[in-house]
Amino acid sequence: MDKKQCPCGSGKTYADCCQPVIKGKTLAVTAEQLMRARYSSYVKGEIDFIATSCIREEGGNDIDLEETRKWSSESEWHGLQIHGTTKGGESDTEGVVEFSAFYSRKGLKDEHREVAAFKKIDGKWLYAEGKLAATTIVRSSPKVGRNEPCPCGSGKKFKQCCGR
Repeated sequence: MDKKQCPCGSGKTYADCCQPVIKGKTLAVTAEQLMRARYSSYVKGEIDFIATSCIREEGGNDIDLEETRKWSSESEWHGLQIHGTTKGGESDTEGVVEFSAFYSRKGLKDEHREVAAFKKIDGKWLYAEGKLAATTIVRSSPKVGRNEPCPCGSGKKFKQCCGR
């Protein structure tokens, strides 16, 4: 990806897309725009924006900023896919965005698929809550049976070698 391209996949430059929202120069106009800016903030390490773009209820659990910062910086981000939106337009006060964020961390590729709810409070879109969406895990290679030869090439049965 071109360094100037916005990580959210909009096709725009970062400066013309998510950066003004993340830096507080403009407000997100739609729930989807806020969701895209939140994804971009993970990619760019702008974790303070994650905290300030959430509804934070008094007495509720705060975000662990240091742990979130660590997760953000240790991850390699591969892209964002919007699966669909419900409401969340300029004139709405609530919206839902279903999305997948693709990333790798510690050598493992992962997909974070979420159905995220947003609310507009005093003219500002905020992340309200998210629920993980069901995903199907697909093996990249066939499953090795316990009594089959170990794929490492040792000549032993899988259960006596790497399958322990």
